[in-house]
Amino acid sequence: MSFLIVFLWGFTVSFLGQLPLGTMSITSTQIAVQESFRNAWKYAVGVAIVEIIYLRLTLSGVDWIIQHKLFFEILGWLTVVVFLALGILSFITAEKQKKEAKALLLDNNINRFLLGLSMSALNPAQIPFWFIWSSYLMETARLHSNSTDFNIFTIGCGTGTIAGLAFYMYGGNWLITKMNASTKALNIIMGIVFIIASLAQLYRMIGGKII
Repeated sequence: MSFLIVFLWGFTVSFLGQLPLGTMSITSTQIAVQESFRNAWKYAVGVAIVEIIYLRLTLSGVDWIIQHKLFFEILGWLTVVVFLALGILSFITAEKQKKEAKALLLDNNINRFLLGLSMSALNPAQIPFWFIWSSYLMETARLHSNSTDFNIFTIGCGTGTIAGLAFYMYGGNWLITKMNASTKALNIIMGIVFIIASLAQLYRMIGGKII
């Protein structure tokens, strides 16, 4: 029973963490709407795998993270630049768009699993998120510092991430179909989300809160 509780804690935290509108979730919606649910699932699995890796690094202790702080600082600044550029390009694409076409981020032949991996990797904000939650759960004895609990917690988190993205895949597809939203509108929404994500990451970088 205790293992099930640990799994449910991981699932719940990760699922709820996916619910606020963000670059990862809105992209899963776009893929489901403009391509297929199969591609959206590939993308979701890619996102979850990187999140699991970040989580395991966090659970293994902050020593490794601190020793490689420069790497995460570079990654953090790269995220600011990439997200800002994608946000601006999304607005430009929406402005120039005369007919229905794929959203900016999907107008390529990149395997959607690899797209999920790369987008999730460009999100070092996952590290402080998991550090805070794992610390809280260990302090309150809901998560114990042993490999069994860590493994079950990680599986729960990975499952929760995929479930959260699935919510956006199917719920977003239903909503956009019902509203008959155009690709231009999706590009504008994506542009707004990317700009907000870029500014949020910039705030974290300036505030020194990456780790």
